[in-house]
Amino acid sequence: MTSDAPATSDGPACPVELPAAARGGPVSHALSRVARLHRIAAGKLLRRTGLYPGQEFLMMHLWDADAVRQSELIKSMDLDPSTVTKMLQRLDHAGYVQRSADPQDRRAVLVKATGDSCTLRSEVEGAWTELEDHTLAGLDDTERAELARLLAKVEANLCAETADCPERSSVHPAGRRGGGQRDQ
Repeated sequence: MTSDAPATSDGPACPVELPAAARGGPVSHALSRVARLHRIAAGKLLRRTGLYPGQEFLMMHLWDADAVRQSELIKSMDLDPSTVTKMLQRLDHAGYVQRSADPQDRRAVLVKATGDSCTLRSEVEGAWTELEDHTLAGLDDTERAELARLLAKVEANLCAETADCPERSSVHPAGRRGGGQRDQ
């Protein structure tokens, strides 16, 4: 992607103009850029916790649940099973999760957050608060609420068009759970 914006000594400049091929979807283009930059910023903040991007979502799920089947985590994370397995191996090695056979079905694996993950939870909460403050700097409370409302609508639109849309079990921007109906 090219831009007429000048580069700075701090790194590449953020694009100002839309590439010709994106002119039919300026909002989609903006969402893609914002999502990419948000993930980069989140990754930098999470590095302090020792987590890789994405692992915090898995831990958030476990902190809000009791023991969960690994297959349920895979479904709720909407990731490849091998990716979730690798995440769990790293988190288990770090002492943040415990995996065990499900007493109801010995073939299934139960996963739960450990007591040692309580400090990690506090660090993740701090990182997400800092990310929120950085991301929404300059927006007042009304604008923040409106942005959260609009993003929830955009998410619902995208989920309605996506046959394999993951369960809405995660906390959304306004701090509330899920919301809206989705095809399953």
